[in-house]
Amino acid sequence: MAVASDPEIRVVLVTAVQAEAESLGRTLVGERLAACVNVVPGVRSIYRWEGEVQADEEALLVIKTTEAGLPALTERVRALHSYDLPEVLALPAVGGSAAYLSWVAGEVQS
Repeated sequence: MAVASDPEIRVVLVTAVQAEAESLGRTLVGERLAACVNVVPGVRSIYRWEGEVQADEEALLVIKTTEAGLPALTERVRALHSYDLPEVLALPAVGGSAAYLSWVAGEVQS
């Protein structure tokens, strides 16, 4: 199995309430903004919001997309998400299966 690095592929982290996480993931994949979305339930997030420390139960979406598709994905998350300021944090894919990285690139329309 070939291992490659692809500067075009991004792994995007988004947190959401569990009730909206799967719907958000299905929409992003259905609209070809993401190749794959993993929904990880039971994430406990601790953060500061409006001067107060908050703690919430959330789901973590681990989204695979491309650099070119990232702006449209970010805007769609903002439009669909119930939070005033949703987390959208993109990380470069620095390694992995060349076949998988190629598949991600082929599934996302930019």
